[in-house]
Amino acid sequence: MLDRHQPLHFIGVGGIGMSALAGILAERGYAVSGSDPRDHAVLDRLRRLGVRVFLEQSAATVAAIRSGTSVAPQVVISSAVPETNPELVEARRVGLAICHRSDVLAALINSQASIAVAGSHGKTTTSSLVATLLAATHHDPTAVIGGIVPAFSSNGRHGQGRLLVAEADESDGSLVKFRASLGVLTNVELDHTDHYPDLEALIHTLQRFAGNTERLLANRDCPILRERFTPAHWWSIETSQGVSFAAIAREERGDGTLADFYEDGVAVGCFELPLPGRHNLSNAVAAMAACRLEGVSFAELRQAVAALKTPGRRFDFRGLWEGRLVVDDYAHHPSEVAATLAMARLMVTSGCSSLPVPPRRLVAVFQPHRYSRTAQFLEGFAAALSEADSVLIAPLYAAGEAPIPGISSAAMADAVRKRAPQLPVQVAASLEELAAQVASASREGDLVLAMGAGDVNSLWDRLGPWQPGADSSTADADTALAA
Repeated sequence: MLDRHQPLHFIGVGGIGMSALAGILAERGYAVSGSDPRDHAVLDRLRRLGVRVFLEQSAATVAAIRSGTSVAPQVVISSAVPETNPELVEARRVGLAICHRSDVLAALINSQASIAVAGSHGKTTTSSLVATLLAATHHDPTAVIGGIVPAFSSNGRHGQGRLLVAEADESDGSLVKFRASLGVLTNVELDHTDHYPDLEALIHTLQRFAGNTERLLANRDCPILRERFTPAHWWSIETSQGVSFAAIAREERGDGTLADFYEDGVAVGCFELPLPGRHNLSNAVAAMAACRLEGVSFAELRQAVAALKTPGRRFDFRGLWEGRLVVDDYAHHPSEVAATLAMARLMVTSGCSSLPVPPRRLVAVFQPHRYSRTAQFLEGFAAALSEADSVLIAPLYAAGEAPIPGISSAAMADAVRKRAPQLPVQVAASLEELAAQVASASREGDLVLAMGAGDVNSLWDRLGPWQPGADSSTADADTALAA
């Protein structure tokens, strides 16, 4: 599908899924261009790699990419590009070949030894950890990840090694095109209800993905995977018996986990994971297992694991604001919110933290994402949020969906109050009002944890002067990519 003689043009090249592919292909010698109406650091990086960037999406851009070339360019779009996009309309009118970003990713995955990570939760973190561990152990992977990988300061990496690591997004079902050497399945839980009518439809799609892999590595702790899938290898953080790989925690703290690593029920050695939370332990053992299956020694992994960091917008410490610890997280499903809050609570109770100081209380700032998801999981969100010490709910981020009667941020607040009547809960009509609520509802020593897949992370710009954390540039880059 990819022809080195044919130029490629990405509509929406600054997006999280598009920019990684554009950058890798430019580094591989393809003629690459792209358009994006918002200029930001991600586009600067693409320009440095030789990508021709247009800040206007119009018929004129199509005329520009067609001029000066004897081969008509192929246009790449994502599911986020509407059919009414003027550049896409013009590309269709003049007869340019158009393909989906998943077709480009499939061409990369299917053309070399590859590890593709799929699942409802944890796939960005797990694929990031796999790529980081392979790079740290001198395997020089290519990587296409749905978040900023701290070790690379990017979501894409062009390596010279034999392996490619990719995040396989299930949201639109396009991952069935991938034929990976090793598939990794983190878990299965209903999400993306705008695309999947029910859980069975999602399971069927992931089964097709699994069937296309040469080998499958899956999480035995997930009941649906255990019941509906038959991988070549299992991993677990609950048992070392009956699985190929396991990590059993010796000590769980707010700044990380000490665990024993097992292979086929035999203890291989212990390792120190600097990422707190049981969900991160599961992500890490999946990454270690994938690397072991590719021949990386445990001794090498143990050393590399000690320096792991999560990707952008995964419990990102943004800095201090008037003595509050400010953290940004992408959690937008009840299970993700629950896992993130449980990790934060461990920091409070253990007195140990990956943050500069252990927090004293948890102020959860949550932005519902999509009417369909909010309607499907309203009670689940209420149960998860009720574990905080104070809850602030941002305006619902529609992501282009039409409103559903009775579904709103206020409805979510009512559900939380019903479950936890003594819990302080506030709803904001705007991000400006939300910033004022953060100031009034929090106090020095609190962890202010903003969660959501929308624009809630722009809240920090409305708080006034504050002291950014060391990772704020990574988070800013990820914000630009995801917007």
